[in-house]
Amino acid sequence: MRFVKKRAAPVRDPIHFATGGSALGTVLVAWSGCGICALLLGEDPELMATELRRRFAGTACLQETTGNPEQLVQALRFLESPHQECSFALDPHGTAFQLRVWEALATVPAGTTTTYSELAEQLNVPGGARAIAAACAANPVAVAIPCHRVIRRNGSLAGYRWGVERKAALLAQESCVLAL
Repeated sequence: MRFVKKRAAPVRDPIHFATGGSALGTVLVAWSGCGICALLLGEDPELMATELRRRFAGTACLQETTGNPEQLVQALRFLESPHQECSFALDPHGTAFQLRVWEALATVPAGTTTTYSELAEQLNVPGGARAIAAACAANPVAVAIPCHRVIRRNGSLAGYRWGVERKAALLAQESCVLAL
C-alpha cells in the first residue's frame, strides 16, 4: 500500500468520485490526482455523496464521474479480494495522528487481527485505545486502510464505521482465503 506524502497546503485540486455496487453494498470511490482519498461503503449513494461533500467542504471541488472510471474498477476488484495487497495509491486526508494510525493499520496482514490496545502500544500512546478507535472511525478509505482488522482486547468485534456485519464478512473472507 502506498500512502501519498502529505502536502503542506490543503487540497485545491478537483476530487472526482463515482459509485458502483459490490457484495459489500454500494461503494463510493473518490480520488485526487495523487490517489484514492475516500472509499466509502453503504446503501444510499446520495447519503454517501453528502458525506463526501461534508468531508471536503471548502477544501476541494468535487466532480461526479459517470461510467466505470479506472479508479472505481480497481477499488471494486480490490474489494472482491481484500486479502491481496492494495495496489493503488492512497491519499487519505486526516490529522497527523489519524495518518499515523492508518499507516500502522496498513501493516496488519490480511487474515490477522490486532487490538486497539496493541495499536496504542505500538504507536507509543499509553492508554490510547479510545483515540485509536476514534481514528479508525474517521478512516475515509474502507478496507484498503484495514480498520476491520482491529478488535477488542477480549476478542469480540467492536463497532465498524460501515457496520459490524461488513466487518465480520471481511474478516471471514480473509481468513477463509488464507486457510486454503
